[in-house]
Amino acid sequence: MKIGTPKEIFEGEARVAMTPDSAMQLQKLGYECLIEKGAGEAAGFSDALYEDAGVTVVKTAAALWKEADIIAKVRQPEEVELKRLNKSKTLISFFNPAGNETGMEMAKSKGANVIAMEMVPRISRAQKMDALSSMANIAGYRAVIEAGNNFGRFFTGQITAAGKVPPAKVLVVGAGVAGLAAIGTATSLGAVTYAFDVRPEVAEQVESMGAEFVYLDFEEEQQDGAASGGYASVSSPEFREAQLAKFRELAPEVDIVITTALIPNREAPELWTEDMVAAMKPGSVIVDLAAEKGGNCKLTVKDEKIVTDNGVTIIGYTDFPSRMAAQASSLYATNIRHMMTDLTPEKDGQINHNMEDDVIRGATVTFEGDITFPPPPPKVQAIAAQKPKEVAPELTPEEKRAAEVAAFKAQTKQQVTLLAIGGALILGAGLFAPASFMQHFIVFVLAVFVGFQVIWGVAHSLHTPLMAVTNAISSIIILGALMQIGSGSFLVILLAALSVFMAGINIFGGFLVTRRMLAMFQKS
Repeated sequence: MKIGTPKEIFEGEARVAMTPDSAMQLQKLGYECLIEKGAGEAAGFSDALYEDAGVTVVKTAAALWKEADIIAKVRQPEEVELKRLNKSKTLISFFNPAGNETGMEMAKSKGANVIAMEMVPRISRAQKMDALSSMANIAGYRAVIEAGNNFGRFFTGQITAAGKVPPAKVLVVGAGVAGLAAIGTATSLGAVTYAFDVRPEVAEQVESMGAEFVYLDFEEEQQDGAASGGYASVSSPEFREAQLAKFRELAPEVDIVITTALIPNREAPELWTEDMVAAMKPGSVIVDLAAEKGGNCKLTVKDEKIVTDNGVTIIGYTDFPSRMAAQASSLYATNIRHMMTDLTPEKDGQINHNMEDDVIRGATVTFEGDITFPPPPPKVQAIAAQKPKEVAPELTPEEKRAAEVAAFKAQTKQQVTLLAIGGALILGAGLFAPASFMQHFIVFVLAVFVGFQVIWGVAHSLHTPLMAVTNAISSIIILGALMQIGSGSFLVILLAALSVFMAGINIFGGFLVTRRMLAMFQKS
């Protein structure tokens, strides 16, 4: 079968659904690859690169749609493109099935199979095909770059001869894929980063990336992420008021605000109001990644950059992935290629549209003349339901004291038992062993006891630095063994030699481990 990629006709779209690298992988699956002339030029992929990769360059879109069995594209197909479908073709692209009923009806009437890339279920096995996450990752990164381009100061703090430069303060609203990408980028640039999300379970992710999670003094039972595929759910009016109050408190302090809050198939919630914009410092920047759905900021203008009367720049671009067309095309083409790998289990260049497969079924919106959207829930949950944490009961002072006494008694009983057993064994040995043996044996037992008490009391995290101490102990062992090597007994010589050998390994190994540990804390 032939898989073809036309040039995107959506105005300003620079991405392409097939790159030379992905085309070579598709050919390994048994497919013949086609590309419309000039389809990859905006993303930096010339026709010559495609030809070198074994791709056939087709002059017109009409010819490509007619010749290809599978069409892979980026943007939601327009009416002129849908008219070119028929029952022998499969279309793979972003499709927006929830808001594109007309497109689904047209695809149904044509009998074509349509796979919507935004409908790939968010389960572990499908992460490699998750085009929404790929594009959101780029959007989050690019949002910080756009903010930096419009922000008049450094992100990182500096102390120079000319004076002290404070770090920029960045607030990221929404800690999904785009939000986490923005957090990582802002933190790596040296900004003091804050993040907020209605899902408290993401706080650990935010903090692990070096940002500070903004908590609300408000208790509300949130819907578990498993029920919504990992997306946020609608909050109560009381929660929203507490949230807005917190943002009003932060508005005068932050320099850059990046909003990413979206709920699927809904208008973007208004989170950054006009009075918050008015409270921000001149020169501050707002990047609204929800501009396509109305925006999280009250003053956002779709696809435009505006500057308010108090000097705040508001960016409402909707084409952030397209502004990094080469990278976005590479990631999206890889998502398409992984989808084709699942559709071609035999690697024979023939599609096996298995509707029993969770991923394929979830992404399919029309199949053999029927509309299959919305899909049934996947057999595997998108995210494991979060188990409520068990709260330890608060003990009274009397209960705490009783627990401490019981622990002390148990520890004392254990130590007395061990000492009694050890004493009995030593007494038993003394009844039968010669006096010279017992003299050395008692010293040995005392050394073992003291060494055990010293080493056992060291925290696990200190065992590696303790190598320096064990080196000293090993040195004493070597000295004692060297003194015994000259003995007339073969057994004593053998044991002494083994002691030297093993203690030597401990010494040299200890120095190597300590050296590697110290190197971890060196910059160069």
